[in-house]
Amino acid sequence: MRSDLIKSGPDRAPARAMLRATGLDDEAIARPLVAVVHTWSNVSPCNLNLRELAVEAAAGIRAAGGTPVEFNTIAVTDGIAMGTPGMRSSLISREVITDSIELAVDGHCLDAMVVLCGCDKTIPAAAMALARLNIPGVALYGGTIAHGTHDNHPITIQQVFEAVGAHGAGKISDEELTAVERDACPGAGACGGQFTANTMAMVLSTLGLSPMGYNDIPATHPAKGAAAFRCGELVMECLRENRTPRELITRTSMRNAARMVAATAGSTNAVLHLLAIAREAGVEWSLEDFEPASAHTPVIADLLPGGRYTAVELFGAGGSARVAQELIAAGMLEDTPTVTGRSLFTETAAAPRAETQDVVHPVSAPLKPRGGYSILYGNLAPEGCILKLAGKGASHFEGRARVYEGEEQAFAAVQAGDIAKGDVIVIRNEGPAGGPGMREMLGVTAALIGRGLGDDVALITDGRFSGATHGFMVGHIAPEAARGGPIALLHEGDRIVIDAARREIATDADLAARRALWQAPPPKVSRGALAKYALLVGSASDGATTHPGSTVSTPTSVHTETHQGVTA
Repeated sequence: MRSDLIKSGPDRAPARAMLRATGLDDEAIARPLVAVVHTWSNVSPCNLNLRELAVEAAAGIRAAGGTPVEFNTIAVTDGIAMGTPGMRSSLISREVITDSIELAVDGHCLDAMVVLCGCDKTIPAAAMALARLNIPGVALYGGTIAHGTHDNHPITIQQVFEAVGAHGAGKISDEELTAVERDACPGAGACGGQFTANTMAMVLSTLGLSPMGYNDIPATHPAKGAAAFRCGELVMECLRENRTPRELITRTSMRNAARMVAATAGSTNAVLHLLAIAREAGVEWSLEDFEPASAHTPVIADLLPGGRYTAVELFGAGGSARVAQELIAAGMLEDTPTVTGRSLFTETAAAPRAETQDVVHPVSAPLKPRGGYSILYGNLAPEGCILKLAGKGASHFEGRARVYEGEEQAFAAVQAGDIAKGDVIVIRNEGPAGGPGMREMLGVTAALIGRGLGDDVALITDGRFSGATHGFMVGHIAPEAARGGPIALLHEGDRIVIDAARREIATDADLAARRALWQAPPPKVSRGALAKYALLVGSASDGATTHPGSTVSTPTSVHTETHQGVTA
């Protein structure tokens, strides 16, 4: 056992003395030491139940012959940080959480780990840490929040952001905005649509890092505690049988995960996070690998933000397993191993199946013929970008550029009524390095929806979108503006064409003539975590990680490629 390095032999007496001081006896010290890592915080509902789940997971570890060692790491809540400078900390927190798990687990030579996670960045960080450490481990998502009810209709945090836009347009009163705010979030759990948290929870199940069905259980459901206890038992099985995460994270399981994201019109952040997980696992995986998954997988789950239902209704319909069952029946998934020791197909076949439900459709009767995103290239994105298709199915947009140096400028323009039908809003210098931190633009996109412009304008950015975003939106443009990407050279009024069928994003402006006049903007921060991240972070097209192998785009490294006839 790894933990023998700190607890066995005469020279380890000081370490054993420290362990005794925590209340452990000889028997407990002799057992495998298993980390119970969680991201509990009471700053938001997303991670609010994780301390209770940690108690259950620890009990399961003890019951199965291990000694749990609990520790906490950070969480940054997007729903609170959104639209503020604090949102710059969100994506960075994914790296910090991964690093802190690595340091705590390796620093104490722990034998295995259960990672309890609850929101947008804690979930991919759990997978990244499991892949990086590659010791026996299990991940468990704390669960979705129940939807709120307003005027007898279910609502989520998405409707609060959109109400802000409606309020700015004078469509609803102060009192109505306050009522929506009060009704949206009833208790513990992460945001309730197929936003980033629930998308990534489904990804963990599909990769095999979480037992199928466990992540679907809502945060406040009575069965959640038993699922955590079982994860404690399961990690001890993994330890005895030496099942490790990198056996599960393969190109095949990554393809499966990308298809599940596409089939549920899930968050485009999954692209960023799956790239990062692949880097940690040493799996060859690129931005372009997402395109066939989306192009050949129909949307079969009727989920917010573009659909009608929340994750609670999906759970009632059979959860992630129900989506997988339909894709397996259509030959769209491949069998892979999972953390339980049984295969993905075996786990999925054993899952309950609701006889009457309207959330998940068969592949033969899809909601949309193709998945919820597309990878584009062109002279505005030589390294690629991602078009979110969670809207009414438009595939082409052409309009004049309205250029804003950051989210705040763009939001103010929307709220002031300065955006008109046919405009292409350009928000730049919000990329991984330029932000720094690659903020999500939900405040702007939701304000557009609230003002009734969601189907009449487009938005492009080197930043990101929340999973709650819908409309004609292009994010992750790479290279980013701060590192000399072509988006930095756009001028007000330039013609921009976004064509999903051709997989192209382009302008007819003479960008080459403007290149000589471009100067890199000064860093927005010069000290602390944000400054370090800005120096180290790689391209969004490579997952925006600080992994040593990350690709850092510079003006001289911008390259041209041809993808399916589109010349960048």
